[in-house]
Amino acid sequence: MEANNRGTGRLPAAFLTPGSSSFMDFLGAHSPEMLPGNRKLPEGVVEAPHGTTIVAATFPGGVVLAGDRRATMGNMIAQRDIEKVFPADEYSAVGIAGTAGLAVEMVKLFQLELEHFEKVEGTTLSLEGKANRLSTMIRSNLGMAMQGLAVVPLFAGYDEAKEKGRIFSYDVTGGRSEEHGYAATGSGSIFARGSMKKLFRPDLTEEQATTLVVQALYDAADDDSATGGPDLYRHIYPIVTVITDEGFRRLTDEESQELARAVTNRRLEQPDGPRAALL
Repeated sequence: MEANNRGTGRLPAAFLTPGSSSFMDFLGAHSPEMLPGNRKLPEGVVEAPHGTTIVAATFPGGVVLAGDRRATMGNMIAQRDIEKVFPADEYSAVGIAGTAGLAVEMVKLFQLELEHFEKVEGTTLSLEGKANRLSTMIRSNLGMAMQGLAVVPLFAGYDEAKEKGRIFSYDVTGGRSEEHGYAATGSGSIFARGSMKKLFRPDLTEEQATTLVVQALYDAADDDSATGGPDLYRHIYPIVTVITDEGFRRLTDEESQELARAVTNRRLEQPDGPRAALL
């Protein structure tokens, strides 16, 4: 995409050629080697840090998306304070599980894709449109996924048309499914889903929904060594975000600390967590 007239200060011709509103299409047409799925991999096994558990839950008026802070390489803790939940735009967010480096790069490209579309079209994509764009990006990473470098995010946002929070999960091929009520992805997802299955209610308040996802992450960390629970000694707490009709909001460090300590203190009395009614 270099311009022959660089010295003139003009934009390269690629930027002046009419095309689609997709930044990925633009990049694929003019610099395909820059797309993540087109990178050449070295031969042999690649050990890369992996993000682990992401959870989400809806409540009337919005959705909560949260993630633990641990990244692992095999049986080793690679990082204790990695960030896995990012805003996609004003009304949506992405939580990453899988190969951390590729996942973060995909999120940045996704953010740019949504921003590029809005600038070109003069309007934002619908929430389903955003979910479909992310599905296409995951599918483009299939070659790397088949070599063990998979990216499996969780996408959540507030649907302004339907006036409610929605959650979308994916598989490594880019297959998209809408989840109802709650969802989880990553190595500890089976334990997190089991926790939320017993505690979720459709009429949760925002505060209860944030407590629910932290309880689920705690249960996941209790049974999955790749998931990190609240680290009270290092002051490392889960990242919790809320998306409503007012937009994306990440809980402050103080709010996350208060929430995590409340859950942890309660676990001193009930190590296995809150009990659900039998009937």
